[in-house]
Amino acid sequence: MGRPSRDPEVLDTELEALPPDLRWREWMVRIEALLFAAPEPVPREVLARLVGQECSLDLLLEDLAAELAARPYEIVAVAGGWQFRTRPRHAHLLRIAFGSTTTAQDITPGELVVLAAIAYHQPITRGALSEMLGRDVSRDTIGQLRRLDLIASGSRSPQPGAPYTYVTTARFLERFGLDTLRDLPEIEALEDAGLAGEGDEGADWAR
Repeated sequence: MGRPSRDPEVLDTELEALPPDLRWREWMVRIEALLFAAPEPVPREVLARLVGQECSLDLLLEDLAAELAARPYEIVAVAGGWQFRTRPRHAHLLRIAFGSTTTAQDITPGELVVLAAIAYHQPITRGALSEMLGRDVSRDTIGQLRRLDLIASGSRSPQPGAPYTYVTTARFLERFGLDTLRDLPEIEALEDAGLAGEGDEGADWAR
């Protein structure tokens, strides 16, 4: 009688045959391999498919981050998941090699002001954005931010005509290194950095 076949798609997550230290190491290797290959942040539920029920993902990620401390890349929590990213101190190397960072196209200052207003006041209509910024927010600007996948249409406003509102996307969080919208900087921090303040164009968006 032949031996039963094994389904290669069934992964042994518990690894009960291994001693605890080797089990932990195997879990770390699996998570590192997945993050290395993933083109976008990997959510917790996907990581959890690779490890046993008794594994603490938070502790595992902490150990993996510590092990990579001397590497030019790190594990970051972004857009509701985890991702490998080049450490900020090495960003200039990417600019030298590629002429820019490899994350996304550049955003003009005007588009950045509109994007910030949406981020802090979403869901918000184009008309409300124009009123807030004291200038017309063109459809072209909205269209460009949509093409960059930084904003998307939200629910319709209860205003006459039921215009669409706009909200930020997971790509927005990923681009700016945020895990959730709660990680947006306080307005005071933006003012200290010179990114918002009295007399600046569109300063009232943060009020």
